[in-house]
Amino acid sequence: MSRYHAFLLSLFAAVWVWAAIEPKYPHDWLLENYLVFIFVPVIVLTGRYFRLSNLSYTLMTLFMLLHVVGSHYTYAEVPFGTMLQQWFGSGRNMYDRLVHFSFGLLLAYPLREVFMRVAKVRGIWAYWFPLELVLAFSAAYEIIEWRVAARVDPSAGLAFLGAQGDVWDAQKDMALAVVGAAITLLVVALIHWRHDPAFGHDLRASLKIDPGDKPLGEQALRELLKGRPK
Repeated sequence: MSRYHAFLLSLFAAVWVWAAIEPKYPHDWLLENYLVFIFVPVIVLTGRYFRLSNLSYTLMTLFMLLHVVGSHYTYAEVPFGTMLQQWFGSGRNMYDRLVHFSFGLLLAYPLREVFMRVAKVRGIWAYWFPLELVLAFSAAYEIIEWRVAARVDPSAGLAFLGAQGDVWDAQKDMALAVVGAAITLLVVALIHWRHDPAFGHDLRASLKIDPGDKPLGEQALRELLKGRPK
């Protein structure tokens, strides 16, 4: 672990400890932190074998900081969210909207880096797949929220959902995550368009089909069955 990685981890640990001290709703704090207990160790441990860029780790840390601050107050009662509510003239605390937007804005780049380095995607797919995965993760989280809220104490469940009476809360949260991801990926694309001479070629090449390409449906299955040892 480099000094910079240690700094990011120490910063997150300090804010997490602050958030864990007398949270406004202890049961909701615990619900919000189950994902922290799972994903922070995963990120740290996988970093020993697959290290991302410092930029990606910085963006992930910023998102996790936003999340643990929300867990201390609950998303519906974060003071900064009240300020956003006044600025936008909204009828609800806007902190949860900010976090869902930041999920796409801050995590699209690390996801793109993983796709490019592990799956070797290129061209347009290096932008499309991260966008799709942000939407998929957002939908999965909303499903988790629904199932958890249905099984725990009603007061903790309502605090965990943070819907604040909005029947379209889940759909709006997912839409904001996609908008945030689209902004990040657009900025990345513009940078490459401006400074990478191969940008246009990579986009065109990623949409071409190799001359020897074959369908992967029943044809591929038939070939597998023919080649299976008896």
